Amino acid sequence: MTRMLLAASALSLLLAAGPAAAADAPSCKTIRMSDPGWTDITSTNAIAGVLLSALGYKQDVKTLSVPIGYESMKNRNVDVFLGNWMPAQQKFMDSLNEAKAVEVLATNLSGAKFTLAVPNYVADAGVKDFKDLATNADKFDKQIYGIEPGAPANANIQKMVDANDFGLKGWKVVESGEQAMLAQVKRSENGKGWIVFLAWAPHPMNEKFAITYLSGGDAYFGANYGGADVRTLARTGWSAECPNAATFFKNLKFDLAIENAMMGKILDDGMEAPAAAKAWLKANPAALGPWLEGVTTFDGKPGLPAVKAALGL
Repeated sequence: MTRMLLAASALSLLLAAGPAAAADAPSCKTIRMSDPGWTDITSTNAIAGVLLSALGYKQDVKTLSVPIGYESMKNRNVDVFLGNWMPAQQKFMDSLNEAKAVEVLATNLSGAKFTLAVPNYVADAGVKDFKDLATNADKFDKQIYGIEPGAPANANIQKMVDANDFGLKGWKVVESGEQAMLAQVKRSENGKGWIVFLAWAPHPMNEKFAITYLSGGDAYFGANYGGADVRTLARTGWSAECPNAATFFKNLKFDLAIENAMMGKILDDGMEAPAAAKAWLKANPAALGPWLEGVTTFDGKPGLPAVKAALGL
């Protein structure tokens, strides 16, 4: 009799529990993210996307300039952004914080840098600091090559030009996409032409080209050659609505080696970003444990086994 009662009790508890509860609300299944068109963010978005898909989520990446991307977060049309470079984007953060539009989930990369650079042969000729640019204005054709229109870094350089800091009054900021800028660097290097341009790490440009980062730009780019941390932002309220997905993004942290490898696969090997992410994840399965700690699938099952199964590990 006692055994029958215990069995009936266990069965009733099992039935009451029912199937595993979804970890997040149905509205969390699609996670909207933005990409300014930078290969580093394309890379980190791709790794996130492969993992999210394996967990049962859907990633929706919108290609948006930095200002429009942040406005979209204010308007609740973007949920997560992996590319908050600080302190370079402080002005945007001030506006977002004033509107109480975002929350910081994590610092996903430390040790980055972002400032102006020149080819080594230009540095060897005496251009090693911002103050050396104006004395060589004719060789540079009074041009500084930036990235896509609307980028905070371009605005930062334009501010420097407008203020005539370093004697740069009258110089032009050439706005183009990352790849167009790097193509110009390659053309200049091939002909030993003089060029000054935005450079940053992580990026395979640091291995592809022999470049020197310029000193002296601390007031505009920050100390240590524009030393930066890259942070993960979420629109305000999203992490409370989607706690499981938020845990994943809090865990998702990279290093320079990861991002250099990913960007190299995309830029140098011609791989599509999702394929590059899958290849990197299969080759580096040890990364999965920390990233998926405490994370479930969308329907509430253990996350790590699901991801391993999806990757064929």
